[in-house]
Amino acid sequence: MPLQVGDHLPKIELKNSKDETINLNALKGQNVVLYFYPKDDTPGCTLEGQQFSKLIKSFQKLNTVVFGISRDSVKSHDKFICKYDFKIELLSDPEEVACKIFDVIKEKNMYGKIVMGIERSTFVFNEKGKLTFEFRKVKADGHAEEILKVLKNQ
Repeated sequence: MPLQVGDHLPKIELKNSKDETINLNALKGQNVVLYFYPKDDTPGCTLEGQQFSKLIKSFQKLNTVVFGISRDSVKSHDKFICKYDFKIELLSDPEEVACKIFDVIKEKNMYGKIVMGIERSTFVFNEKGKLTFEFRKVKADGHAEEILKVLKNQ
């Protein structure tokens, strides 16, 4: 069963772009934004990463860490971060562990062909590790600003 608002951040360990293991459950004490995106270095995913990066200092002032998550490899994430000078960290989920917990793998129609892919989604956890907001079928442009407003009003 997918996570619901009110549930706690489960113990999930994913690799970041430096091949370090990040234990998401150990991030209690700060707000956590997890945004799932389909693929590195594509237009919408690049825009979303750039906008979260641009606002990172505002997120940090609200005691918030931001992680982008996709099925791309650690190496792909590292290239993507370096190419666009992202200020956020990207986590690699090639086995879809987090994707399944958050139920973000959905059927998509790509040029008339049905494929399974990540539905752009964002989850916000408070400092106690409790899921306070979830956003599905996200539009990349302006989404980082929307999440910042949510956190300011939380």
